[in-house]
Amino acid sequence: MSVTQQPPGQQPPGQQPPGGGSVNNGGAREALHDRISADALSTRRDYLRIVTTVSGGLAVGGLGVAGGILKRHGDSETAPAPKKVTDRLQPGESVSFRFPGDEDRAVAVRLADGSLAGYSAVCTHLACAVLWRKDRGTEGELYCPCHEGVFDARTGEVTAGPPPRGLPRVLLVERDDGSVWALATARSGEDTKDAVCRQFKESDPESTARIGCPGVTGATRERGEQT
Repeated sequence: MSVTQQPPGQQPPGQQPPGGGSVNNGGAREALHDRISADALSTRRDYLRIVTTVSGGLAVGGLGVAGGILKRHGDSETAPAPKKVTDRLQPGESVSFRFPGDEDRAVAVRLADGSLAGYSAVCTHLACAVLWRKDRGTEGELYCPCHEGVFDARTGEVTAGPPPRGLPRVLLVERDDGSVWALATARSGEDTKDAVCRQFKESDPESTARIGCPGVTGATRERGEQT
């Protein structure tokens, strides 16, 4: 019989239990129980520490987004550099890209009727990634899997879940060759004209004068109307 097969309470020949005494099965079980209890307590402590850390981070992030502390998509007052999004976008398709900055996640979608729509791909609830689901509803939807937030594909407005406001928009144009370009951003709920005026009033006063942006000087407005 091998050592691992010794009956309980027996030692291999010539060996004595530690300390010279006999093996106490009850004591061994108690020691094992104490160790398991200690490990379980450590595991629970680790778990609670992780949960507290993650929950605290989410809470801080949520307060930051809600309070405007964290940077929001498209907050710049100046026009970003135009960016090519894709060579072509078919109805029902979407493409992810970065705009206006390299850290700003965005998504462009082509609706069934051919309309283009672009949005920030950062949920307005707790900044999780927003995904495109073309098979939901009549036009598809933008969906945040973190907390079941849903946004309208045509407007970006909230249709379900906890997001407090709609998605900021990315203003897209399609050129003659079919390529799609991002030109500007619109804050959540901001009118397209207001967004264009805000970002292009300084860099392109003639164009903003033509569409009647407020704050354009008379001389600049006249130049815009004559162009």
